[in-house]
Amino acid sequence: MDLLEYQAKEWFREMGIPVLPSQKINCISDIKGLKIPYPVVLKSQVRTGGRGRAGGVRFVTTTIDAIAAAQTIFHLPILGEVPEVVLAEAKYDADREFYLAVVLDTATRRPVLLGSPQGGIDVESSLELLQQVVVDGEFSPFYARRLTIKMGLQGALINSVSDIVEKMYGLFVQKDLDLVEINPLGVSATGELMALDGKVTVNDRAIVRHADISLMSQKIARRPSGQNYFDSLGNSYQVEQSGNIGIMGNGAGLVMATLDLVADAGGKVKTCLNLGHGSNLNPSLPSFGDRIEQGLEFLEQDKSIQVVLVNIIGSVPKAVELAEFIGKFIQRHESNSTNKHRAATSYPRIIARFSGLALESAQEQFTALSVPLVESLDEAVSQAVRQAKSSSHRK
Repeated sequence: MDLLEYQAKEWFREMGIPVLPSQKINCISDIKGLKIPYPVVLKSQVRTGGRGRAGGVRFVTTTIDAIAAAQTIFHLPILGEVPEVVLAEAKYDADREFYLAVVLDTATRRPVLLGSPQGGIDVESSLELLQQVVVDGEFSPFYARRLTIKMGLQGALINSVSDIVEKMYGLFVQKDLDLVEINPLGVSATGELMALDGKVTVNDRAIVRHADISLMSQKIARRPSGQNYFDSLGNSYQVEQSGNIGIMGNGAGLVMATLDLVADAGGKVKTCLNLGHGSNLNPSLPSFGDRIEQGLEFLEQDKSIQVVLVNIIGSVPKAVELAEFIGKFIQRHESNSTNKHRAATSYPRIIARFSGLALESAQEQFTALSVPLVESLDEAVSQAVRQAKSSSHRK
């Protein structure tokens, strides 16, 4: 279960992690009672990344500007989710920004400390910037200091950032979490630290052990949703009515970055799907393979989409498994038609970009499917745009 930013920061505040003065805005009229001095930043409270690029974060300097911005944000869907709450927060001038996280490694069943000297990054597409320290025994401040040193921090920052990491780990253990993330952790010119954005993911199996989290979970379950089908599949949103490219990726930030690259290359994206992460600890949700197949089926229903760019990063699924999932979708459509030429035009052209291990071992399977498999995102985008411009409309 993912918390909203304002909920995560309430927990940060309780743990002594510094956060900015803020105020929850439930409706437009709350803006008139804003107690935070301007300038103020208004943030859409949705459980997805890419808010800034989508227009869900606005800086305002007057009440009139704030009302107009809040009206826009309250009616702005981001990857299919419309906010019920907007967070008003004091503006902060950061001299430097870092990335920090504590995450549960499901493979080793150990907590891992993550850090980067660059904050505000899309982690899924910037793995080379991340430093990590595995907590392989009883936690001590040594682990936090080791992470800060690996991040290249010096002087007073080693102690101050280590202190933040220790408090994040304390929250991680106390609340039975899968993830605690600060992205970015801002550092002012005077060395003051501030958690400028936060993300918290609660382990689904641990919800019943915490009365406060159980109450939050019940409120989420009762909340009306307009997603229906994509409550389980992931998040989707329509970009351009005249677009003819579909994008699928495992992460909101990755999807948004892919969208930007396709647009820069001259392509027109119709629909984006965020399939979520490969590891799924909630048995009630579809497997990642099911989400890939369902996502392709969903995009196939829109006959204006000529090309689907599948962009997957990480070790789940493996490249050969990705080929199997896509192959099932293709075989299902070809078996439903006795005319192979007609079947070939009944679903969009698929281009797969995979960044992970064992890429070469899957090349033969993708070749047999007539699906290009590339590791370079730029090359995948180039092929998708080129194919979309040359494709005739599907029947």
